[in-house]
Amino acid sequence: MPITPATAEHSSSNGTAETILLELVDEDGTTIGTAEKLAAHQPPGQLHRAFSVFLFDERGRLLLQQRALGKYHSPGVWSNTCCGHPYPGESPFAAAARRTFEELGVSPSLLAEAGTVRYNHPDPASGLVEQEFNHLFVGMVQSSPLPDPAEVEDTVFVTAAELAERHEKDPFSAWFMTVLDTARPAIRELTGPSADW
Repeated sequence: MPITPATAEHSSSNGTAETILLELVDEDGTTIGTAEKLAAHQPPGQLHRAFSVFLFDERGRLLLQQRALGKYHSPGVWSNTCCGHPYPGESPFAAAARRTFEELGVSPSLLAEAGTVRYNHPDPASGLVEQEFNHLFVGMVQSSPLPDPAEVEDTVFVTAAELAERHEKDPFSAWFMTVLDTARPAIRELTGPSADW
């Protein structure tokens, strides 16, 4: 399985590369340690902290992203606006805002907590496992995405009906429906009844 600098390392403030560590948690979401990112995703997977973001435009359409084809985990599939992992000690809210800007070149005009969900989703294509305690966020975006091509292959805004059609014919991330269904109450509160989420 290829490991690229983008998947295994990030640059520190002094310009040197360092290993990406994830925050390991117990079933209650309490931090219990750290693990290297790829190691945490090797079967059977280590439970770690993650986040998922759902951003909507003023018409109540959800911004989806298609993951870049070069990603080592779930390449080319469609998923929610942004998802990822906080660095150890970084708040999920700060990580969600940071990665949304890094991946899509947009900052949410509103971002609110939408609960947490714990899941175990193996990815048959890569053999990796998502054992995550996921913090969910919903919000608004008022500018057009400027995606980083190393992270994002494509983006699209969809209505609830368009998402249902797309989900039937296009590949989506293994975790997408789990995080979407858990976030739905907050999404409905944000977008209103006319958006039909």
